[in-house]
Amino acid sequence: MNTEASGTLPRHTKPSVTVPPGGESVHRELFRLNRTLLDSRLLARVEQIERDWILPLVRSIESATAPVADRAGWQRLLAGLLAEERAGNPAGEYLAERASRDEFAYVVREFALDGLTEAQNFFPAVPRLPIKAQMAVMRVLIDEFGCGNLRQAHSQLYRLLLAELGLPQEPEHFLDTTGDETFQFLNVFYWLTQRAPHVEYFLGALAYLEASIPDAFTHQARACERLGIRHGRYYTEHLHIDTFHMREMQLAIKEYEAAHGLDPTRLWTGARVLSRLIGGAFDAAVARARQAAGGVAA
Repeated sequence: MNTEASGTLPRHTKPSVTVPPGGESVHRELFRLNRTLLDSRLLARVEQIERDWILPLVRSIESATAPVADRAGWQRLLAGLLAEERAGNPAGEYLAERASRDEFAYVVREFALDGLTEAQNFFPAVPRLPIKAQMAVMRVLIDEFGCGNLRQAHSQLYRLLLAELGLPQEPEHFLDTTGDETFQFLNVFYWLTQRAPHVEYFLGALAYLEASIPDAFTHQARACERLGIRHGRYYTEHLHIDTFHMREMQLAIKEYEAAHGLDPTRLWTGARVLSRLIGGAFDAAVARARQAAGGVAA
């Protein structure tokens, strides 16, 4: 895909965010706040961080492409973005075919806060949707939580993977070892579901995520197979179920359009914001894993 025409921007271009001298990064702080009971003072801090980080990012991406005419146009653009990402991912290929067990464990640790809290930050978007769109999104969420069966819950599958790799299984153990790029990916859904001015940004982002994971997780699934890791089901389950989720998200978008009308440019913006953030987080994690192991960063 022509990145200028599509508006796809380099993954590693990041807006400037101020880190207080001697303090934690604002992205780690924001993650902690997003999972805290907020009073007016803490909410003001959340809004300040988001105003300096996510709002400029959304504006820059939204201004980088022409408006999308209709839902069919959005679907074509999404298909093009997925094809572009599928065509070449050096970090993914390295993880799949060459990473050592320690390097793979590093990447698993880097995304532990995602795997252990998976989909928990999606629920606030549900009341912002019309009822038929709510049903489609809830079918996705029900699967994420194993249809109420702990053994099938995605977060439990991640715990089993962490345990096999000798890593802790509770989120608090990873607050000090997770990179800012991953915190940004985690934090964006709190904004998308709760404070974004238009829920179409969330719908586009989640539609992109569910459509991209079956290709993206083939790298992790292959690494588990190659390295003899027994609890790789977290990844293989996504290869199966996210094909269904992809269709449900397109249905949610269709139902939203039928009830309220649709601005497909916002869908496309949401997709590209998430593509930028998750792609940057993954590339950075693999590069740091290689550096930690004494190799050359990808």
